[in-house]
Amino acid sequence: MDIKTVGVVGAGTMGSGIAQVFAQAGFNVRLVDVAQPMLVRARDTIAKSLGRFVEKGTIPAATRDATLERVTIATTLGTLVDADYIVEAVVEDREAKQALFSALDKIARPDVVLASNTSSIPISTLGAATTRPECVLGMHFMNPVPLMVLVEVIRGAKTSAASMKTAFELCGVLGKTAVESADRPGFIANRILMPMINEAIYAVMEGVGTPEAIDTVMKLGMNHPMGPLTLADFIGLDVCLAILNVLRDGFNDPKYTPCPLLVRMVADGTLGRKSGQGFYKY
Repeated sequence: MDIKTVGVVGAGTMGSGIAQVFAQAGFNVRLVDVAQPMLVRARDTIAKSLGRFVEKGTIPAATRDATLERVTIATTLGTLVDADYIVEAVVEDREAKQALFSALDKIARPDVVLASNTSSIPISTLGAATTRPECVLGMHFMNPVPLMVLVEVIRGAKTSAASMKTAFELCGVLGKTAVESADRPGFIANRILMPMINEAIYAVMEGVGTPEAIDTVMKLGMNHPMGPLTLADFIGLDVCLAILNVLRDGFNDPKYTPCPLLVRMVADGTLGRKSGQGFYKY
């Protein structure tokens, strides 16, 4: 594996976290987003995250400073022309991702792996937007990326064994545990998680219990570290809705139909932590 420079496209919560873990592992990172304010915010987020590690004594201040120096920001994809590996972390929208992969395919060297952090969109559809489907795979990090160990690595219909091997080796360098998933809607994590979150929202809508009661039952009764409604707020209710729609459409199964309460909350801008209000106030 001869990877020194990693490109990360998308400077939101996931993109900044992915950029951080690659930089901490010693890679030079080029973080790209069309919005300069997002890039500035991402740099601040990374600096604050690393600062907390310094305060806890997990890393020395010198490591924090060296990590930040390895992250450069840009607003154009052209800066990724010499990247050795690229991870996409833009909005969870199939058309947007396909357009991005098509653009990256024209910029990156033919041997460069293009990985998607998608949480539900089929990898094969992204590979089909390129001339290198054998080099396209899913690399689904968990949020918050610097703390969560799991990475789902998804093999598309034409993803090569060599590309998968590279992704698994990278996860090892990052200190992550990679688990392979078949290319099915929602993969493993969200195929199991989202129906649980959806059912918890139905329980709220039908007055079975308050959000606090439902989360307490799942934490104390099922030993979950976080209740499903708190987790939904953390993920973003709009993201939960998007994933459920992908599951419903991908499997053509009504059991994945989003709860009407979730649809209403997203429609009125109640999105969870990111909007300051979800099932809880923030």
